[in-house]
Amino acid sequence: MNPAVGLFAFIAVSIATAVIGFYGLRISRTTGDFYVASRTVPPWWNASAIGGEYLSAASFLGVAGLILLSGTDALWFPIGYTAGYLMLLLFVAAPLRRSGAYTIPDFTEARLDSKLVRRVTSLVVVAVGWLYIVPQLHGAALTIRITTGLPSWVGSTAVVLVVCLTVVAGGMRSITFVQAFQYWLKLTALAVPVVFVLLVLAGNGTQPQAALPVNPTSQAAAGAYQHISLLVALLFGTLGLPHVLVRFYTNPDGQSARRTTLIVLGLLSVFYLFPTVSGALGRMFAPELAQSGQADALVLLLPGKLVGGTAGDLLSALVVAGAFAAFLSTTSGLVVSLSGVISQDLFGGSVRGFRLAAVLAAVVPLGFAFMTDTLALAGSVGLVFAFTASTICPVLLLGIWWRGLTDAGAIAGMLTGALLCGGAMVVGTLMGPANAPAWLAQPAAWSVPAAFAVTVAVSMVTKNRVPASVNRVMSRLHVPERPVVTER
Repeated sequence: MNPAVGLFAFIAVSIATAVIGFYGLRISRTTGDFYVASRTVPPWWNASAIGGEYLSAASFLGVAGLILLSGTDALWFPIGYTAGYLMLLLFVAAPLRRSGAYTIPDFTEARLDSKLVRRVTSLVVVAVGWLYIVPQLHGAALTIRITTGLPSWVGSTAVVLVVCLTVVAGGMRSITFVQAFQYWLKLTALAVPVVFVLLVLAGNGTQPQAALPVNPTSQAAAGAYQHISLLVALLFGTLGLPHVLVRFYTNPDGQSARRTTLIVLGLLSVFYLFPTVSGALGRMFAPELAQSGQADALVLLLPGKLVGGTAGDLLSALVVAGAFAAFLSTTSGLVVSLSGVISQDLFGGSVRGFRLAAVLAAVVPLGFAFMTDTLALAGSVGLVFAFTASTICPVLLLGIWWRGLTDAGAIAGMLTGALLCGGAMVVGTLMGPANAPAWLAQPAAWSVPAAFAVTVAVSMVTKNRVPASVNRVMSRLHVPERPVVTER
């Protein structure tokens, strides 16, 4: 790819993001605008924004790369990512919107009537957010290095600067416009090159190279345990992602939250068709990328390799723009959700506090990104899902559906999940992917049940700590809102 093409695409999408973000500044005035867009975002718009922030570096680059490497085994990622939203639709979307909270710590404090639960939840949410931001910055570093030849730090630093500008400018209201635009840009950036490549291959009769074996990964990486554990992580992890959950607070009511989730399921299903096809094309026509360690760059390099010329450069520029839209939208969603938590706990919950928290939420993971190497994007994000499923998800699900949850049970469950899953992640990383046993490489299959079991057991032992307000709060979560009747 011509480096100038990649640089142009990167600059263009950054400018477009900043312009749309500053447009949001014109209509962001109140605290409600900054935290939850004053709860007035309609379902189609909100669904596009959720698609924008949920489809991260792992979805845009990592899924195709994993299919290139692992074949059909990698299909569990798009299946799990999409099916997690069915879980949201069934168990979380409407009750969470009815809670009236701004953030996940707001919800746990109101449900359990405990400041300590709020503090522990806040720490876990911040940890999850920072763990999730780092792979986005690694993806930006990889993209800028592959497409422009610039140093890796330029990509990650640019993402943080653009995100800080847009979030500080208008908060949730501003980011909603940005993320909705970026979903459709990402879909276009994957769909158009795939369709064009298929037409070119059909027209010139290009024959596949020696195809990769069906599953060139080790037997340990392809076993039933890994598939089950990965699916547990993706299904339950989606229920605890702070940047996704905060989106439901922006809907006008519980019914619109459910409608939003249904639309998201459709948008995700359409999107994941294209990285799947890209991965299959890579296995047939670009298998050398698997051996050269460039699997995560497959969607960036495939148009230039199979089309070439000016058309290949234009298609590559579109893909680069979509890739940076993925990094920007997911990072901005995470920064918004973390800003709400940090500003309420440290800076008094004001607009000024929100802006200070946004800078802090973005800069800290940038430091971690500089200190760590780029891992396989989908795999690293899968571990973040496992951590979220082991910490936030049990408290959220049990808080919505079980009256017997206590503050002691919630804290014990979150700490258990954090220690077990976090410890497995650290030890597995130190041992290396080739040496780590399956139960460390994919801990969700045992860490998630352990977190649920501890939460329930401690809550049953501390029944006297069930808050007196439980009936009132549970009624609010599960009784549908009355429709608003306007007089004519």
